[in-house]
Amino acid sequence: MTAGQQAPEKMIFQLTLRRRGVSDQAVLRSMEQVPREEFVQAADRDDAYRDGALSIDCGQTISQPFVVAYMTEQLRLQKHHRVLEIGTGSGYQAAILSRLSRQVVTIERYRTLADNARARLAKLGYDNVEVILGDGFDVPASAGTFDRIIVTAAMEQIPDALAERLEPGGILIAPVGPHHGVQTLVRLTRTDTGFDQKELVDVRFVPALPGIAREL
Repeated sequence: MTAGQQAPEKMIFQLTLRRRGVSDQAVLRSMEQVPREEFVQAADRDDAYRDGALSIDCGQTISQPFVVAYMTEQLRLQKHHRVLEIGTGSGYQAAILSRLSRQVVTIERYRTLADNARARLAKLGYDNVEVILGDGFDVPASAGTFDRIIVTAAMEQIPDALAERLEPGGILIAPVGPHHGVQTLVRLTRTDTGFDQKELVDVRFVPALPGIAREL
């Protein structure tokens, strides 16, 4: 697909996001600026701007644009924020986050995905993203704490250890529910007295699994 062919697709892409209720102008601008076609498989480039999930390597997926935009909007990002992402995938969500925050640390359990995302993000100039090969259920202590955390794979429950990595006033977004079924997107906010939890919308994500993948 050439740049000229992409133009109407990207217009429809933006209209779809607005029609479905995404209203944060900074999020919409980031969705427009990040070239989604660079984060999908070559065979899927013609479908890059359609509102659907697409397969990537290692049996994983790149989420549909609306879900990416919606989750990003729910984080209520500010430019000084430091963000943790669990589940790098192709790096697309990290690229969106990078336009809206100071730093993104993203953890991926598949070496192939981590290496490819790191190279892709560097090539495209997203230099405030650090890609780590690691276990999203066991974030290195050296990574510190975060203003925002986003989980892009289904967790049966949010680990206490992950929630504790939030700064006061911080927000965590994660799909919570059975691995093979419908999950609920949950927004967890750290308060002075604990955590406030709000259920948002039903979603479907691939499972978040512990450990580093032995292959791939």
